This record gives sequence, structure tokens and C-alpha cells, in this order.
Amino acid sequence: MLRTLFGALAIAAVAQIASAQAQEWPQRPITMIVSQPAGASPDVMARLIADRMGKRLGQTVIIENKPGAGNVIGAAAAARAAPDGYTLFFATSAALVTNPFMMKNLSYDPVKGFAPIALVTRSNQLIVVNPTVAAKTLPELIALEKKSPGTFSLSVDGPRNLAGVTGSALNKHAGTKFVLIPSTNPNAGVQDVMTGRTQVGVFSISIVEAHVKAGTLRAVAVASNQRAASLPDVAPAAESLPGFDFQGWFMLMAPAGTPADIVKKVNAAVDGATKDGQVQELAVKLGFDLQPNGVGSPQDAAAFLQQQLAVWEKTTKDLGIEPQ
Repeated sequence: MLRTLFGALAIAAVAQIASAQAQEWPQRPITMIVSQPAGASPDVMARLIADRMGKRLGQTVIIENKPGAGNVIGAAAAARAAPDGYTLFFATSAALVTNPFMMKNLSYDPVKGFAPIALVTRSNQLIVVNPTVAAKTLPELIALEKKSPGTFSLSVDGPRNLAGVTGSALNKHAGTKFVLIPSTNPNAGVQDVMTGRTQVGVFSISIVEAHVKAGTLRAVAVASNQRAASLPDVAPAAESLPGFDFQGWFMLMAPAGTPADIVKKVNAAVDGATKDGQVQELAVKLGFDLQPNGVGSPQDAAAFLQQQLAVWEKTTKDLGIEPQ
């Protein structure tokens, strides 16, 4: 009887301490880990969000760039951090749902290692062609390729990266035989398409939007199920290939075990940040689409993550991709 009583008192005491910590939080600056290099569009987006979050929380939110190893370095550091609300992770879709199906012995668990806070923004990919290619839409490009199977080359940033998987999925969904050509980096791939060394490419909208607007590349589709805010006239691939949806996205995560009250406070802060007029304006210029009705709840974010993991499990199975 006494043992049961003492146990109950201990649990109550721990709950009270956790609640008190959450109420007092934050008492010092917060670090947001970004697994992309400084100056890249995700880093710029993260800094905009962090600045507005800090104003709402009454503490500075400091960006700490930890790029490398396909987002693994930053993700692993965030997962290992103390679950006290002072370390957050601006997580890429690659870190959370691509890496688990591409890499063996991943040094973090995207589900068990983190507490989802919010789906912050989406980043579209564009399927683009050299202007000399006689196709203005994705159906026209598919028809053109099928007349001469295997004669069109398609630049991607790597066969196992988002663009590479998108290219492979395009072949499978459309019955085409585009030859995927990995480039040393996305900018080199863009140059290959612009100069005609390759005819087609899949790239983040932030990298190629200026070239599309200048006419040095032609966008035939957004590689997803919805139009991009910055290029509303470009049709989504899913209009001609139902179910085709290969967006990138970014979620704000905390280390697993972070108190629910803190997660809720951060969620409210990031929701307010994304509703800031200047953030919304700059997000479109950076090639990002913010959630039209706010970021949703932490539970919404967790459900989205599970749905995306299921999508990538099916996608990699369908394409015969095994972790390496």
C-alpha cells in the first residue's frame, strides 16, 4: 500500500516539475538546426521563420547549420539533443521519409527520435525542358519521348535523391524511357539542360524559376498534385498522371520526449510566423508554398509524417530501390 502511494506521489511530482518547466520556457535562446548549408533557400526560409518565432516567444531563435551526409548530420544531432525545448530541427522530407528507405543503419529514427511540431512549408519540383524540345506540356513530352524511346536524357541530382526518384517514377507511371543522368550538383544539371547536353531535368523550383521566367528553360509540369504559388500557370503532373506527387517539404521537429506543453507553444509560434505577411510574400519568391490555413496541430504533423512514410515505402518498393 505504501509502495503504491509513494509511486503515485513520485509520478505526480515528476508531472508537476515538467509542467513548471513548460510554463517557464523559454528562459534562454533556442537553437534551430538546419541540415542545409547557409544561404540555401531552405536556410533563408528557416531564418525568416525563426525570426518571427523568436518575437512571439520572447527569445532569440538561433539557426545552426549542420549540412552534410544527405541531411544525416543535422538530423542525428537534433535527435540526440536534450528534450527541453531549446533545440529544434527544421527537418527536410529527405531526412524524415527518404533516408529511411535509402540508407542502411541510419543513425537516427525519424519517428522514435522526434516529436513532430508542425508541417511548415512545401517545396515544389519542376519538370523542365530545353526550349528547343517541341513540348509545352507533360503529355506532349511523354508522347514525344514515346516516339523515340530512350533518346531523351533527364538530368537529376542523384538517382537516389528526390529528383532521381521522381525521374524513375515518371518512367514507371508514364511508360517512358528517359535516361537519367546524375549531375555533380543541381546547378550543373541546370546548365546541362540549358545548353542541351540533356534535354529534360527535374529540379527544385527555387533553382530554376528564374530561368523559366527568362525563357532559357521551359516548365512542362510541377512534379506534384497541385500548382505552385509562384508559377500558377504550370500544370501539376498529377493532372495527367494521377497520384504523381513528389513534393519536398519541411517540418519543425523537437527531440523525442520534449514536453507536450512546450511543443504546443512552439506550434503556436510557428503558426503565427507563417501568417506574417512578409514571410508569406518572401516564401513565394523563394519557391515555397506555405500552408493556406496555418500549420495545423502537432497531431496533424504526426499524421502527415506517417502518411508520407507509407508513400515512400510503397514508392521505393515499386521502383525496386533497396537501402544501401
